[in-house]
Amino acid sequence: MTSDEVLLRRACAADARAAADVWLRSYAAALPTVRCAHDERDVRDWFARVLVPQYETWVAVTGNSVVGLLVLKEEEVKQLYLEPQWRGRGLGDRFMSLAKQQQPDGLSLWTFQVNGPARRFYQRHGFTEAERTDGQRNDEREPDVRYIWHPQT
Repeated sequence: MTSDEVLLRRACAADARAAADVWLRSYAAALPTVRCAHDERDVRDWFARVLVPQYETWVAVTGNSVVGLLVLKEEEVKQLYLEPQWRGRGLGDRFMSLAKQQQPDGLSLWTFQVNGPARRFYQRHGFTEAERTDGQRNDEREPDVRYIWHPQT
């Protein structure tokens, strides 16, 4: 199945558990050396109480399965995670196009410095590095990097 056969839609309350499970699997696969600061129950609660109802949360759905998620809080990309087997199949590109469509004046995001594939992905989509930290301001205490995207004028 290609990413073109996947529906991107706004998440509803019923999607929170499946989206959290995608987040958990993707985090474990993409960031094996980064300590997850929250247990599975807390992550699922965070999706159900905060991300889905309070933020602009999108899911990628194929059949009855959520295979990816994008969370925007105004101009900030808060979360972008895909099922590990969906990486490299164009779904992240579709989410990034959607984010730029939703926030055409610009976007920002944070990712861990150790996450080379994510950093290359964002750079390929026109994001530039704006700031690095030692990680003391994030829950994982992992050095991170802030990226900014401004549209071409």
